[in-house]
Amino acid sequence: MVPHLTTALTGPLLGLEKCFLDNTPAIEHWLRGQWLEHSPPFYASVDLRNAGFKLAPVDTNLFPGGFNNLNPAFHPLAVQAAMAAVEKLCPEARNLLLVPENHTRNPFYLQNVAQLATILKLTGLHVRIGSLLPEITAPTTITLADGRPLLLEPVRRLGADGRRLGVEGFDPCAILLNNDLSAGVPPLLENIHEQWLIPPLHAGWHTRRKSRHFSAYREVAESFARMLGIDPWLINPEFGVCGEVNFHERTGEECLAANVDALLTRIRAKYREHGIDSTPFVIVKADAGTYGMGIMTVRDASEVKGLNRRQRNKMAVGKEGLHITEVIIQEGVPTVETVDEGNAEPVVYMVDRYVVGGFYRVNPARGIDENLNAPGMHFKPLAFDTGCSLPDASREPDAPPNRFYAYGVVARLALLAAALELERSAPEN
Repeated sequence: MVPHLTTALTGPLLGLEKCFLDNTPAIEHWLRGQWLEHSPPFYASVDLRNAGFKLAPVDTNLFPGGFNNLNPAFHPLAVQAAMAAVEKLCPEARNLLLVPENHTRNPFYLQNVAQLATILKLTGLHVRIGSLLPEITAPTTITLADGRPLLLEPVRRLGADGRRLGVEGFDPCAILLNNDLSAGVPPLLENIHEQWLIPPLHAGWHTRRKSRHFSAYREVAESFARMLGIDPWLINPEFGVCGEVNFHERTGEECLAANVDALLTRIRAKYREHGIDSTPFVIVKADAGTYGMGIMTVRDASEVKGLNRRQRNKMAVGKEGLHITEVIIQEGVPTVETVDEGNAEPVVYMVDRYVVGGFYRVNPARGIDENLNAPGMHFKPLAFDTGCSLPDASREPDAPPNRFYAYGVVARLALLAAALELERSAPEN
């Protein structure tokens, strides 16, 4: 299903899509050159927002958990991309250990694990799934919603020196994390010898920050925009940071309000420049973490002062019950896309440097200026009925192949930003 667009695309976005379409060779050449200098993450997903006047990433996940939502027709793309990624990292790899999140009660997430394991097996790897849950002390089979069995095995140290990681009778060449390490690095994952750990530990949310990612993305967007001769704002969400906030104790409110006001001022100026007759807003959210927790929409700086108890509780705690003390204030990008009468945003999946599919996150309970990754959301796994890599110059710029190509271009820019981010945050040996 192709989404219904609620506004006529006659503004800047239509021009942006036409620019992408007219410059496809230059864009692909530019990206190819970037990948000669920077190694992409093994995999990633990017949440995009299409405002009708700009198209921008709003989140980049380095431990994507929705492979079960991709169009099955594009699974061969994922297998080929995974082959390229594995050959690049460990050409002789035979065994791979997949370490998932501790979400044994989330049937949708477990379907993601099963689908990811299937993709990896089709690359020629032997794949086992290793659980970090303390209660998994022996091989445990979980029956998925579709009836398939999923075998979880306890992760353990191997070898005389205990410096390799695996499961009973299985010594892998590589360990693929599908666990974002929000609660920190488990001791089992530390000091591993002669095994590829992908993504690297410093990609986890225990050290990663969204502000560092979007700082790198700003550089990428500006370089890309110079190459095309466009305003980088059309693909880049502005942001600010407040690093010392305690919502329970009401400290840091002045810092937060000042940053909100400064960012709204900048956005209003861009709205005037581009003739956008709309009220800007910002999204305040945790600088680390995922799962749509600790997020609020703000239209005026006064709204972040004097939050009530319910609002403070919502903003104070993120995934794994961790307290939020650092926030990013991000330009709000409204969505003009709807699916099944619910507001929607595209999510693009990549393995290595290749787009392998996508879907729409749909939430009829949320507005166009709100976070859609919230209760009430669902996914349209067949929403992308065409690939993100094959634009059709014979059709209009906003025809589905070209719309999805634009998604793929911006998602790959975010992937490149993630590559820069990981390079810069890597610990010194």
